[in-house]
Amino acid sequence: MTLKAPYDPDNIFARILRGEIPAVKVWEDDHVLAFMDVFPQSEGHVLLISRTSTARTLLEIEPDALARLTEATRRTARAVEKALRPDGLQIMQFNGEAGGQTVFHLHFHIIPRWTDRSMKGHGHAPMADTETLRALADRIAAALDS
Repeated sequence: MTLKAPYDPDNIFARILRGEIPAVKVWEDDHVLAFMDVFPQSEGHVLLISRTSTARTLLEIEPDALARLTEATRRTARAVEKALRPDGLQIMQFNGEAGGQTVFHLHFHIIPRWTDRSMKGHGHAPMADTETLRALADRIAAALDS
């Protein structure tokens, strides 16, 4: 998909938002959903999406929705750091297929990094166990704003 294409209302994140596909949620409000990546590049890999925007890329999102989404990303990254104590964090966001985007609903990745652990490639990690993801999500959620 190029940077210029119509939004697909049947993309996996839209289906998660509608409750058609389950997700291991970290937290949510009226504007943002934070959930665990089922193909995590690293332990504690969290995805954040807007509930209110159908932007495919950063170039399309409404300024107020972007402000809420980026603040939610910062807030969640702080909780990931507190809960998991990584050596570093990667905040990633891809735009267009050539830019590495695989799901065409704007989203941010929070990927914890440790110096002694390798990271799996984007879109190449194996599917994680739901119970493991739930335990990580609960740890991260417990560290939100605490």
